[in-house]
Amino acid sequence: MNFIGFFLLSVLFLSVIPLNSCSYTAELFDTWCKQHGKTYSSDQEKQHRLGVFEDNYAFVTQHNNMGNSTFTLSLNAFADLTHDEFKASHLGLSPSEANLGQKNVQAPPYVGDIPDRIDWSEKGAVTDVKDQGSCGSCWAFAATGAIEGINKIVTGSLVSLSEQELIDCDPKYNMGCRGGLAEHAYKFVIENYGINTEKNFPYRGHEWICHEDEVKKHIVTIDGYAVVPANNETLLQQAVATQPVSASICGSSRAFQFYHFGIITGPCSTYLDHAVLIVGYASSREWDYWIVKNSWGIGWGMGGYVCIQRNTGKPEGLCGINQRVSYPIKTGPNPPPPPGPTKCNIFVRCPAGQTCCCGWRFLGICFRWHCCPFKSAVCCKDRVHCCPSDHPVCDLEKKRCLKRSPDNISLTEAIKMRGPSRKFGGRWSYSVDAWIS
Repeated sequence: MNFIGFFLLSVLFLSVIPLNSCSYTAELFDTWCKQHGKTYSSDQEKQHRLGVFEDNYAFVTQHNNMGNSTFTLSLNAFADLTHDEFKASHLGLSPSEANLGQKNVQAPPYVGDIPDRIDWSEKGAVTDVKDQGSCGSCWAFAATGAIEGINKIVTGSLVSLSEQELIDCDPKYNMGCRGGLAEHAYKFVIENYGINTEKNFPYRGHEWICHEDEVKKHIVTIDGYAVVPANNETLLQQAVATQPVSASICGSSRAFQFYHFGIITGPCSTYLDHAVLIVGYASSREWDYWIVKNSWGIGWGMGGYVCIQRNTGKPEGLCGINQRVSYPIKTGPNPPPPPGPTKCNIFVRCPAGQTCCCGWRFLGICFRWHCCPFKSAVCCKDRVHCCPSDHPVCDLEKKRCLKRSPDNISLTEAIKMRGPSRKFGGRWSYSVDAWIS
């Protein structure tokens, strides 16, 4: 991350201007609305949001005027939300389980000396910053981020994975936009034998139906997961030196809502209500800190990232970051991708592994297609039946598929090849060999 660039941007954007009049904040609010594409259903609603904006402006200005803080705030995309509205819509860690005990606790393996600094985003193991919107799905983004990281480390391929699959298809362990845990998401991926990509199963920002065809595409797999022992910063550093990890923190402070630049050094509660991805750690002249990827879009923080102080001397860590950390385990390659559909023309496709057969052709153009339930099948001349590639000869007279011409096959051989027969519209009775259609 280019911290100098972010600092210059913050200075330009946050030049502190005294709150002299309502007309000034109204003009600032109009500019902010245009910048963030905000519109409101009525003048009354706009006036209400202007009042919220003014209150947030005063809070941001007061913080930045202190002069002794290690981080700055800004009027980001959340500046028209009250703090309660923000907390209700942009967190998402399961409150019933986030502060409970943990299972699968183990120290992460690490060979050699732990580096003084590491940033997995610089090593190409972190996807672009995403935006969970007003869905409480931070747990899903923390989980996919950790899986994306270990998948890149093990396979060399960085693939953006589907949070929407976890939200829609994982009701057994998590609660969609109402909250969840990264550890539960790992369980789902393991039991589902993998997870699909964001491209195939894109994010909607709200709960929807589970697409059964997409959830069966196991593009990236993991072998298991583990939890770093609670309140052990040494083992947490060891884990982050190995791979990006998902962590639970307190993200509900008002300052965190408007965080813009710098290292958060407190004060910060240790009550866990938000999930993030720790992608590295480093040190400045004065502070050691964690490099954390959030899921509130690139307009929040330093392009979607935040630095949180480490080595505070408190076992639970600042904002509780040492309390609940987990990571997926992956040791081998992913399964080969599933075959795509067979293309008959620009309008018609057959399921993967099936063959297109023309049912009606006129002037060399096919106007009706059938799907033969075999790959690389032979379409028979009657345009009704087809034969598999290992029995490519259509015997239309006796309704059978043969390995070679009927004139060169004996009755004994034909009886040995007895099997079920089908046509496009249904199943024939048993016949000699396999008649497929």
